[in-house]
Amino acid sequence: MLDFIVAVLSNPAIIVGLVAMVGLIALKKNFNDILKGTLKTTLGFLILSGGAGIIVGALIPFSTMFQEAFHLTGVVAEDNSLVAAVGKFLGRETALIMVIAFVINLVLARLTPYKYVFLTGHMMWSFAGTMAVVLDQMGMKGWPLILTGAAIEGLSMVVFPAISQATVRRVTDTDDVAFGFWGSSWITLSGWVGKPFGNKSQSTEDLKVPQGLDFFRDMAVFMAIVMLLIYVFTAVFAGPGVGAKVAGGQNYIFYAVIQALTFVAGVLVLLQGVRMFLAEIIPAFRGIAEKLVPGARPALDVPIFYPYAPVAVTIGFIAALVGSLIATVLTRYIAPVVVLPSVIGMFFMGAAAGVFGNALGGRRAAIVAGFFLGLTWPLLVAFAYPLVDVTKYGVQGLAFASPDALIVVILMRLVGAVAKVFGG
Repeated sequence: MLDFIVAVLSNPAIIVGLVAMVGLIALKKNFNDILKGTLKTTLGFLILSGGAGIIVGALIPFSTMFQEAFHLTGVVAEDNSLVAAVGKFLGRETALIMVIAFVINLVLARLTPYKYVFLTGHMMWSFAGTMAVVLDQMGMKGWPLILTGAAIEGLSMVVFPAISQATVRRVTDTDDVAFGFWGSSWITLSGWVGKPFGNKSQSTEDLKVPQGLDFFRDMAVFMAIVMLLIYVFTAVFAGPGVGAKVAGGQNYIFYAVIQALTFVAGVLVLLQGVRMFLAEIIPAFRGIAEKLVPGARPALDVPIFYPYAPVAVTIGFIAALVGSLIATVLTRYIAPVVVLPSVIGMFFMGAAAGVFGNALGGRRAAIVAGFFLGLTWPLLVAFAYPLVDVTKYGVQGLAFASPDALIVVILMRLVGAVAKVFGG
């Protein structure tokens, strides 16, 4: 039974489909509307996920060429792979933490002013794994570990969306959705760091270009040109040896071109899925907000913000990538571990930082926000790395990545250190 519940809660498409169904039932919709709303919500999310999968697939070879081109070695910030690797040691604890945390989230949303229901399944799973590892290393075992981890995660599932909500309203111009992603605080902070450098009236989406270059105003064309330049430059810099190996025997320049365009295609698919998904989930969720958890908002994954400023998505990603290169160099000299640029993380988080920066301070703020995130996130990962020692579980080359989870880990370690001092 636990395996079934975990399977459901680990699959975000199923979660949002069930949420839509419950909401539509609560609104007393007829069977036809319930069926359509449930299926279209699930399909929209699957399209979104498919687009994200295409993006990740196109970024993996680019990441390999990127690291080889600049001769980078160190740890990669990647939560889900890390939690999966630790699963054989703490899999049961991780699963129970996640299930109980979701129940606590619903109770808190019902009884407190924090009306947020966290619906990003893979994020729930990664946070639960982080809690299991940290508490295990702090000496907890069994049910004390599970209940403590669940309580911390359940509370985090309403607190972090609440921290970002005022800024989310400025991005979306509505109060219908919240931010359900364990990088929300850092993305929001990045947006506010960028704000003083810009002018909100000068949006990335209103870039003025000469008439002969008007094609740059088309987001898809602009992104395609930028990504082609980045991919081809990286392939050339990596050289034919590395390029041919990554390309699997194909011409490596041609391969880089195809992967760049595939990346853009993935973004376009993702944006279409987001639009379809939001069009269904928001009206359906009102049923839950009205009947079950009055005033509740769905806290959703980071891609829901991309359609609000698609050009800022590209700008934020590039700025974050530049910042992460500088951060990698810095971690070589000032941090306990070298953190490699996470191209995938820099896209999903840097893009959102660009969108948030643009909403707060226009295109210059989008650049600064993306750069700030790219510079500071790897530093946070590097300095928090000793607090979550995963080598004891046989894991090498990976580090926990989510900024919100790392903030919680730092606080937990501080509380543990203080308790140890006063407890003798």
